Amino acid sequence: MPGKGLAVVGRIAAAFGVRGWVKVQLFGPEASALLDEPHWHLKRPNETEFREVKALEAAPHGKGLIAQLEGMTERDAAEAAVGTQIAIPRAALPARAEGEYYWAELTGLAVINRRREMLGQVTGLMETGAHDVLVVKDGDTERLLPMVAAVIDKVDLDAGEIHVDWGRDW
Repeated sequence: MPGKGLAVVGRIAAAFGVRGWVKVQLFGPEASALLDEPHWHLKRPNETEFREVKALEAAPHGKGLIAQLEGMTERDAAEAAVGTQIAIPRAALPARAEGEYYWAELTGLAVINRRREMLGQVTGLMETGAHDVLVVKDGDTERLLPMVAAVIDKVDLDAGEIHVDWGRDW
């Protein structure tokens, strides 16, 4: 989980070109706010803290972005950064409508069913044609829960919980 003031909005998915350009996988539509941020916060999988880097250039590319970042102006440095999380200040995210949530807000929340059984924690989300899907992990068990009213009873950001109509054995 990022620091309180940061929201993870994507990850470096690939490196390309000889000048250290990277492809960025976005974790939801709000992640396009990266284009307006001059500094991004990066954390490699083996690191515990985010570090700030300057975005030298960034542009939309398909469903994601391409970017060149300070300190990654050569292909080897960009390749070494694949898998790195990208965060920006939460205040940089556009305002959201009532009842809508940023993916970054949902990641890490506990998922609890109507029997008060813990189903795990949200580790990510997937975008499908019909609706978003929560990826919930509990040890080796992974559940995919659709983000629809028939399944999601309540999202309580303050308590860090999502209440669902979903069985442990489904």
